[in-house]
Amino acid sequence: MKYFIETYGCQMNFAESAALEQLLRERGWEAAEDIQHCNLLIVNTCSVRITAETRVFGRLGLFSAMKKKQNFTIVLMGCMAQRLHDQIKEKFPLLDYVVGMFERDQFTAIFDAVERETLWAGTKEGIAELTALSPQSSNEQRYHFSKCSYTEGAFQSFVPIMNGCNNFCTYCIVPYIRGREISRPVESILDEIRFLSGKNVREITLLGQNVNSYHGVDPATGAAVSFPSLLRAVSATCAEQDVIKWIRFISSHPKDLSDELIEVMAADPRICKSLHLPVQNGSNEILARMNRCYTVEQYLTIVEKLRKRIPDIVLTTDILIGFPGETQAEFEKTLNLMRTVQFDSAFMYHYNPREGTKAYDFPDRIPDVERINRLQQVIDLQQHITDLKMQQRVGSTVMMLVESQSRNNPDELFGHTEQREMTVLAEKCDPKHIGHFMKVQLQSVKGKTFRAVPVV
Repeated sequence: MKYFIETYGCQMNFAESAALEQLLRERGWEAAEDIQHCNLLIVNTCSVRITAETRVFGRLGLFSAMKKKQNFTIVLMGCMAQRLHDQIKEKFPLLDYVVGMFERDQFTAIFDAVERETLWAGTKEGIAELTALSPQSSNEQRYHFSKCSYTEGAFQSFVPIMNGCNNFCTYCIVPYIRGREISRPVESILDEIRFLSGKNVREITLLGQNVNSYHGVDPATGAAVSFPSLLRAVSATCAEQDVIKWIRFISSHPKDLSDELIEVMAADPRICKSLHLPVQNGSNEILARMNRCYTVEQYLTIVEKLRKRIPDIVLTTDILIGFPGETQAEFEKTLNLMRTVQFDSAFMYHYNPREGTKAYDFPDRIPDVERINRLQQVIDLQQHITDLKMQQRVGSTVMMLVESQSRNNPDELFGHTEQREMTVLAEKCDPKHIGHFMKVQLQSVKGKTFRAVPVV
């Protein structure tokens, strides 16, 4: 039996796909080279932006056409399956299963059915059974964490620690799809880390829509476990076998980033000195309309604290421009904020209305041409800042995790630094270094990648 998984969206989606792949491998399934040679196709979807949904609709049309000529099972899962559960099944009747966010515990039964070649979801009885479990008709919605999100042979792994969001930013659909925040039990997280250590994973990334609001319980004492406390426990567990050397986490909401977390980051050598801290906008008025619950001044205070305690920290961010009602003067404040903070890089995008969010009904939408023009200005400025920051790094001696041979030149090795900088070893190196850390010197920049040489 062979499977193929196509994943869209955020790191959490990729972690959830990896968890399914782990389950399939445990059952003896193999990964197919392409869709044409699979028995089971899983499409893991994203609803954060309309463009992601549009692309998936196009793919589902293609897959439906393929299914008329080829016998394979199609499963749609993820945020689109949650948001448009019944509509998708009606529009694409050749889909065998539409699995919402809170139905993921049904995958074992689905895999059983595929293995028996009994596609009971294609029958009236099967559809009724799945619908009875769907969030539209169930009074209880509970997200089920997977035991592990490991990808076979990988040196990095995502470790989900929480799901959902309580913040309800006015532009964001995530809380309506993934639901309210739920934290994964501490011992389950630590068990996965022990497993990953045994698999020779070198780097982990703790995942959540807002990791800073993690709220677990110590299984031994019953005491509350905050995110900084969890980080300490994770680091201590990594130290047991001393295989996992780097710990990352994403995403952090500025309103919940505590002084305690900054101290933990500064003191623990396993916690990477890089932080993704979405600011979204440089105008207090826009931030208030976004319901971000902090001001520019508060954000800058956090940045000041971070750079005081962790001078070499790399800061990345998200920037959203063209929000309804954004004036030219408010837009200029975002540019000024970027010049002040000097982010190492940024994910930049303009506002797109999402039906179901509060901002969808906000007046004074910015015309498309103006939004695109403002976004280009933001991109150009950040590109300039990123180029300067990278040039300033040339000559530095850093640690690098070697991941693979370079795609462009098999004699060169590719990896990244603690600051998440893509790096290529610019001289021939033994592939035995893959999966290990090396001390290197950054010698030059080519595009978005450093070229480096080993330091003996």
